[in-house]
Amino acid sequence: MEAFHWIDFRDPKDAPTVTWVTQALKAEKWTAIREIGVQWDSAVVLTSERKTPQSNPPTDAYTVWSVSLSKHEVQPLLHAFSPHILNWTSFGGPYQRSPELAFIYDDCFACNTISTSFTTLYYNFTDHAWRARWMRGDQAAALWNTGSVAGVTRIQIYGLLTEPIGRQVLATWSHFDYGNAKPAEDFLYEYSVDSSSGMEQTQALSGKHADEMKIRLCRADPGQADPSMAELARGQDSQICAALIKSLPESRPGRRPTTSPPPNNHGLSAPYGGGARSAVTAKTSQVKP
Repeated sequence: MEAFHWIDFRDPKDAPTVTWVTQALKAEKWTAIREIGVQWDSAVVLTSERKTPQSNPPTDAYTVWSVSLSKHEVQPLLHAFSPHILNWTSFGGPYQRSPELAFIYDDCFACNTISTSFTTLYYNFTDHAWRARWMRGDQAAALWNTGSVAGVTRIQIYGLLTEPIGRQVLATWSHFDYGNAKPAEDFLYEYSVDSSSGMEQTQALSGKHADEMKIRLCRADPGQADPSMAELARGQDSQICAALIKSLPESRPGRRPTTSPPPNNHGLSAPYGGGARSAVTAKTSQVKP
């Protein structure tokens, strides 16, 4: 993170970078440059496009770009609506070479079915450029979908989780209840980054692994450690989570060890093999209240 900084459009020191990015994007479609983040020789840029000056700002279409600061090369990473830039993540764990920026966005605005996706924006050391993870076209890790099917009840849950080694993963759970038509179905996915290769991974969970992930998702609360990440948890208040947590056996406190001395203890000890007894004095320390 020492190598990264957000550009201040009012700071004269950052003016050359703003000019460079503006010239590099001159041939592209955009109305305004919203954010520029610089790391070494590449910038991640967020632009917005407004159809007409009279259009409402929420209808703006956004594009995330990777802009080279050594040559005038640009590459669009994704197109989005209602983007939310969150905080830095640690998907690569302790071996992560550079932090990755959490990014949430929708695929459309005020449409019949809206899909919300999650990705991380990161600096690729091989390409010397910014990249986005888990991308399939403009869609990344699927968080939420507003679509519905008649006769089917869908419950969606997702959460950002932290592994014991400090590596973060994103997990999603979609539960489909078909009523009397057929048994309910669960679809769980885990999105992660391989710490050795730096490649993103998408894994469908089943069996015991899926059951364990359901419990973790229902207890997920990334906002407790970092309030800026609170958006990366949803569905924990659903009925299916409430029923699952209620069904878990209550953890009983372990038996406390006995620390009091035995009743026949007099603070004396005898050397091995007998002989005169010697008094044992104990030093005490006082803790300042």
